[in-house]
Parts: sequence; C-alpha cells; structure tokens
Amino acid sequence: MGAGKPGDLRIEAVGRLDRTLIPRFPGVSRAKVQALIRAGKVRVNGRVVRKPGLAVGPSDTIQVAPLPLSEARLLPEPIPLEILYENESLVLINKPAGMVVHPGAGHPRATLVHAALAHAPELHGVGEESRPGIVHRLDKDTSGVMVVAKTVETLMNLQQQFRRREVEKVYLALVDGTPPSSSGQIEAPLARSPRHRKRIAVVQGAGSRVAVTRFRTRERFAKHSLLELRPLTGRTHQIRVHLQFLGCPVVGDRVYGRRRPTLPVARQQLHAWRLSFQLPGEQERRTFEAPIPVDIREAIRLARKG
Repeated sequence: MGAGKPGDLRIEAVGRLDRTLIPRFPGVSRAKVQALIRAGKVRVNGRVVRKPGLAVGPSDTIQVAPLPLSEARLLPEPIPLEILYENESLVLINKPAGMVVHPGAGHPRATLVHAALAHAPELHGVGEESRPGIVHRLDKDTSGVMVVAKTVETLMNLQQQFRRREVEKVYLALVDGTPPSSSGQIEAPLARSPRHRKRIAVVQGAGSRVAVTRFRTRERFAKHSLLELRPLTGRTHQIRVHLQFLGCPVVGDRVYGRRRPTLPVARQQLHAWRLSFQLPGEQERRTFEAPIPVDIREAIRLARKG
C-alpha cells in the first residue's frame, strides 16, 4: 500500500466515500480503501465512519490517517522484454505466452512487473505496490500487446479510458469448429462458476456482470476457424468463456476448451493483437500491434492442412 497524506480532502460531487477516496490514493486498491474505512482510519466532519458506501458531498470534510508504507518492495529482474513503443509516460510491451503479469499466489517472481521494473525503475510508486504501472491484464498463456504507465497521471488517464470503453482491443483466436455466423456479437453475462469457483461461467441473474464480445471470422478451415475478436467489456476470461459459450472454444484452452487439444499446441491460441487508444497529451488515437507469435502461426498452418 502506498503512503497516504493526512489532511482535509475537497469533494466536487456527491458520491460514495470509498469511490471519492480512490482517486486521492492512486497506489491503493478499492478493497484496501474500504478496509481503511472499516478500520476507523477515516473521519467525515470530525466523526469516525466505518461505512465505505456512505454518501458524501461538497459540504463534507474528510480526513484520512496516514497510510503505512509497506516494508516489502518488488525487486527488478533483468528479464528481456519486447518493447513495441515507449515514451516518457508509458511503455507498450509484447507480453510472451507463459509470463504472469504481476506477482500473486504461486508466482512471486519472474513476472512482467519484475521485468518492467528493471527496464523502467520509475514504475515504483505508480499504482499498487504489487502491480506498479499495470493498467490492464492478460492471462498467463495469452500473448500480446499491453500498455504500462510510467507516471501516476498516465495511469489514471489510461484507467479512465478503459473504464469509459474508449480503448479498442482486438484479439486473434484459433478456435475449434465454426461459429454459427461469419460475424456477430456475443452478449452473455459472466460470474464465478457455481460449480468451479476458480472458473468463470455464463451466469444469469444476481451477481453476474454484463459482458459483450464482437467477433468476425477471418479464415475458415476444415475443423477450425481463425477469429478476430473485440471485447467491449473487460471481464476476467471473457473471450475464452464467450467462445466456449458460442461452441467454438480456443484451441489449447484446457480450462474452457478441450482437455486434449485438437492441434499439437502448448498453450491457448489467443493473442492480444492490437490496442488503440489516445496517448496522454495527444489528440489523435493511435494503434499498436503485436506480431502474431510463431506458435500461433504454426498452428494456423496446421489448421489449413486440415
């Protein structure tokens, strides 16, 4: 958790207390802000409050106790990265398949974050301590373009663009079978699977979140298809689950697809191909592309042979 600063905070509009505090502490997650409130570290108009959802407005005065600095600090690791573009405020990386984005259970080292810190030490302090500079994520076995912010201002700018769905993400996926139409839109709400808590599933009703993915068939083969996908929302495992729901799971996806891949592949054949957004300080949108990896190109070649 980053260091917070005590003092009165000004509020511009009526809203939830936790959501009001989040922009003031860009290095702290919403969950940690809520925990801070519940621990009695926040005062509104001089009184301790413990409800993260408390409504506050311009007439209220908020005081927050200093947040402790974490003793743990990520150590840079000189892992080679393919840099697609870089300036003083951000870096775009072609993440390889098999690399985890940030430290977590079972992956304390050798993540993209460790490598990015070695490449750009200024990432320290930009966002959450365990994931400095990280704006969005890709699954471990999904390759492709990712943007990492090098300043707090850029991180907040990009997070806002993602939140407003102003960022266009284009994926390529080699799938089993053929979609029912050459193009279309998958609208299926997602939530944690009631049967397998580590998986995501299409779930109707309370607790599910809207999820929308557009697809277009780029090429059809005898037993497979190459699809271009544009997720309009950013849910966990969204593309993989939506393609399973469509009846065309990603080749090599042993969680949402077939346990025995229909082609000799080592991982799910899903690639974050293009990312389009507005660079902070620029007026025009720009598009960045990650080359199709060798393993996916080889899988496509085998699919063409039937």
